[in-house]
Order: sequence, then C-alpha cells, then structure tokens
Amino acid sequence: MPHATDNRPKALLAMAPGIAERLLAERHHTRLATLTRTDTRLVGHDLAAPTPEVAAALAEAEVLFTCWGATPLTAEVLAAAPRLRAVVHAAGSVKHHITDACWERGIAVTSAAAANALPVAEYTVAAILFANKRVLHAAQRYRTLRADHDWRDELDGTGNYRRTVGIVGASRIGRRVIELLRPFDLDVVLYDPYVSEAEAAALGVGSASLAQVCARSSVLSVHAPQLPATHHLIGAEQLALLPDGATLINTARGSLVDEEALLPELVSGRLHAVLDVTEPELPPSHSPLYDLPNVLLTPHIAGSLGNELYRMADRSLDELERFARGLPFADPVTPGVLPHSA
Repeated sequence: MPHATDNRPKALLAMAPGIAERLLAERHHTRLATLTRTDTRLVGHDLAAPTPEVAAALAEAEVLFTCWGATPLTAEVLAAAPRLRAVVHAAGSVKHHITDACWERGIAVTSAAAANALPVAEYTVAAILFANKRVLHAAQRYRTLRADHDWRDELDGTGNYRRTVGIVGASRIGRRVIELLRPFDLDVVLYDPYVSEAEAAALGVGSASLAQVCARSSVLSVHAPQLPATHHLIGAEQLALLPDGATLINTARGSLVDEEALLPELVSGRLHAVLDVTEPELPPSHSPLYDLPNVLLTPHIAGSLGNELYRMADRSLDELERFARGLPFADPVTPGVLPHSA
C-alpha cells in the first residue's frame, strides 16, 4: 500500500540460503512489507560478495533482518551499508555476525534469543521428567521383553517427587527451565558464579558451588554459554561427583562437557545422558553414543525447529515495529553482555 509520506525504514533480509523460506510465513512477509520499504523476497546470502541487486539494497538499507548464516558484518561490509542503523536478528546468538565494527558504528542490535530459549527449555523439562522416571530404560526393556514383568520392582526408586535437579548456568534458557519446573515437586539448585544467593532466591531456587550441585543432583542440566572459561566445565571431577544413576543433560554446546571423561561413565552404565549437542557436533559413526542404551542422542534439535521458527519471526517483527516507530528495542543486545552470553 503506498504511503503519502513514506517514512518507513528500508530493510534487507540477510541469512543463509533456504532459511527465509522456513522462517517467514506469508503473514510475516505482509507485516514486513507494511513496516518497511523492502523487497521481502530479496535475501542477501553473502553480503561480502553480493549480487548487484543485493548490493543496491544494502547501500540503502537502514536495518538488516538477519537469521542463521548471516554474513559477518565486518568494516568492509558495513562500508557498503552507509545508512545502516540497526540489526534485527531472528535467532539466538549474534556472535557469528555482529563484530566490533558494528559497535563502533553505533548500530543498534536485537535478537530473538528469548524466543529461541523456549523450545530448548521445553525439551530440557521433558528430558528431566523422563530421566527421573527412567522412561527410556523402561521403553527399551519393554521392547525387548514383550512379556509381563514386575515393573514396580525394576523401577523402584525412580520418579520425580522431591528429586534434585541441578541447573548449570542462569542463562535465558536456564532461567526458563527454572520457571517451567516450578509446578513440579522438584528441588532445583543453581550453579552460576555471576548470580548471588539473593538473586537465586528471587528465581525460587537454591544456589551452591558446582561441586555441591553435582553431588546433589539426580539430573544435571547444562545451560552455560560457550566461553574459554566454560570449556570442559563438566569434566572428570564433576562427573565423578554425580550420584550413581544420575542423568546429564546438555542442550548448550558440546564443548562444555569433556566427552572423553563422560564416555567411560556412560559405557559402565553408572550415568545416563541426554545429549542434543556433542563435540564434535556430529559424532563419528563409530561413537558409542549412538548405541548406548542409557544415552538419548539427538541431532541439535532442541532449539527452534519447524513452526517454532515463526515465534522468532513474530518477536523480531515486534522489534522491527519498535524501530520503525522510533522506539528503542525491547530486548537489545549490547557489547557488555556478549562476553558472558551464548
């Protein structure tokens, strides 16, 4: 629809091939066209070596609408975008494409990390409840036995009542997991060196050292960011502290867990694991993780998938509307928070 005085910002979509088609439904295209002056079907896959059409749009763009696979916004790329004032990222972490050059230019940044945190937290809560109930073990045994069996005896001592769940990292996802666990009769304890006891109490959980959390937890769920300081945060020492039969859940990054230390604990059957991420991201074909009966291994699917991408698009378009109205972002990303975020 033509605007008499068209002050809508010019925007450009920038993300890897195939992402926009999954991220944006027709209603998103309609809203994007209403909020901005843009060709909603034009996507810049490589802003460092753009097509002539993308280069022309980049030169006029006041805001980039990005998602997975966006080109790193180096000084060279930004030089080709002299009018750029904001980046709206319709996914989680911006570390891949937001550079120091963006902060030096004063470019405003927002991300849909909060929207992407929800499906990860939902996956985690489901894993916690199933782990304490030993659902994976029972299903595998049932498939093998195919006969009447004394399940009460075999599963004696399982269940979710007053189990202790350890949360490592009060990230967006960690906090959302804590929130979603509130209706259940679980004791939740947090380890995060940046969260005080008072802040933990405000979240409704106890706080303790990493060693104490490991020693107390029937389920330990990892939600810390990937940083040099968190490399192999969960190693042999921490794993040894976990009680027999405990479950380790990792939906963060594979590098946070020392897999060489974890494998013997899993092969022996002493511990269980739910791993949505590993190191490397794709385990080699001979990895025991594929076949161990006490391991649930999934291919990094905890985050937004399928129609969950629409939630990220909706949140990002809300932020784009704020930008178009001259308002600050509701969920800004700032350089100060990046060193301690995912």
